[in-house]
Amino acid sequence: MNISHGIRRITQLFLVLFLAMSAGLVYWQVAVADQVTSNPRNLRSCMSTSVPQRGRIFDRNGVLLADSQPDPQACGGFVRHYYEPSLAGLIGYYPGPYFLATGLEAKFDDYLSGRVGMTSLDNQVNKTLHRSPVGDDIYLTIDVRIQRILVQHFNQQAPVDNVNSFASDRGSAMVMDPHTGEVLAIYSSPGYDPNKMAQTLTHASLSYYNQMVNDPERPLVFRPTQGQYVPGSTYKAMTLMAGIDSGATSLEQTYDPKFTMGPVTLGQHLFTPAVSNINGFTNPNAHVSTNYGFSHSDNILFAKIGDDMGVDSWLAYNKKFMVGEKIPFELPVAVSRVTKTDGTLDENTLVDNAFGQGVDFVTPFQMAMIDNIAANDGQLMQPTVLSKVATRDKAPVKTFSPQTLGDAQIKQSTAIATRQAMFGVVQCGSGNNDFVHGAMLSTSPWNIIGKTGTAELGGGQPAHGWLITQAPYDWQQSDKMPALTIVAMKENGGEGANAVGPMITNTYNDIFNQHLVKVDLPPAAPSITGSTMNYCHNIAHLL
Repeated sequence: MNISHGIRRITQLFLVLFLAMSAGLVYWQVAVADQVTSNPRNLRSCMSTSVPQRGRIFDRNGVLLADSQPDPQACGGFVRHYYEPSLAGLIGYYPGPYFLATGLEAKFDDYLSGRVGMTSLDNQVNKTLHRSPVGDDIYLTIDVRIQRILVQHFNQQAPVDNVNSFASDRGSAMVMDPHTGEVLAIYSSPGYDPNKMAQTLTHASLSYYNQMVNDPERPLVFRPTQGQYVPGSTYKAMTLMAGIDSGATSLEQTYDPKFTMGPVTLGQHLFTPAVSNINGFTNPNAHVSTNYGFSHSDNILFAKIGDDMGVDSWLAYNKKFMVGEKIPFELPVAVSRVTKTDGTLDENTLVDNAFGQGVDFVTPFQMAMIDNIAANDGQLMQPTVLSKVATRDKAPVKTFSPQTLGDAQIKQSTAIATRQAMFGVVQCGSGNNDFVHGAMLSTSPWNIIGKTGTAELGGGQPAHGWLITQAPYDWQQSDKMPALTIVAMKENGGEGANAVGPMITNTYNDIFNQHLVKVDLPPAAPSITGSTMNYCHNIAHLL
């Protein structure tokens, strides 16, 4: 009897120990496995059976952009490799388990590492059996062919005269499909070498990282989404859309000379003829139209339009255009602003804001959103760079479909009128600049339309050169929407048409001539007769 009792007690003890051991195994191998794996003191994280077979990154057409290459000295025996260094700011880098990933490598780390998605359940089994986890692949909306064209022309320095244009390698550019919100190409300059970054950090060296951190040109800043700048006259496109849509103005409306050339006081500012941009080639007694003022970038006229709208209405349209709001995108986008640091805006500041030289402080990505609204008949689409997530055998895990960002931001008629005005900029006004020989926007057979920007900085610094553009444009069927938008800027590059006009012209020409985006050739722009263009004469409405 005592023997039987002893056996039962021993059996119970073994049962309790077994259950405790089983619970411990479940806890350490399942419940907190990720915490244990990610602990930098855990050397098992570098064992080949622990390091995930990280997913690959492809462009929209299946061109490989990133994968993992064997490296016996690296943690886990692999180091990340990047095939298109110009996308470093977007894709980022993965430096192994001991340093933080950046860019899309960080954003989609759960998919690339196999922690979520169709492979996640299999990977729980893999961990238990000490087999290497497998990650999913991601496909971007980027077209690497367009990316290379954009980078090639961005890095070709435009003619420099140190008056209208200045040498600069700092800035950003992006190509988008405004009808889907897809980013087809995006570039930040100067950038960094993602392969050198991944190599050095994977081998526990901070030398290259520290070099980039301390570089005064800030190569680690992804300028399209994180750079914030004075927008200059490109912001007149926003004020034009808001003014037309609210009924404060129209393309045909004409204004007294004091509201186009001054002198006039708006808010508390005295605007003189020197500020207007149209003094010297426009009859000082002429009544000119909004269309003419937009084409020639008349600061006083747009201060007047903003003043006529009033602070509340002007700010309401900014909010519709996502200014001051968090733009949904796979990477963080710095919030643009048009208010003072205390969040307020008064009439005195509004009249400067309306033509882009007040307290406006925006990202290039924000200007792309404004451009896309006009190109897509008033409806802003949610921007994206993700096409799909798929397993290694290409089974879809997550797919992208175009999404609108709320109701239409402006009426279709407003967007059509804005595109007409942008055509006038290139054919007749500030976008038609004789200084740029052979690569003027107006020379393109694809009828590029746009708005220039020369963001004055003061202190003797060269201005930032901006352009927001669309193409192709059918001037005989103005309701036909352009296929693409390109926004570009060069820091301290000078006047927009000079600083980035040649780059944008050549980029559109190559994309369409190589049929990378299939479009119809639009009717040729109106011909020039003598020194006067008939089309430009018609939009002037000089009285």
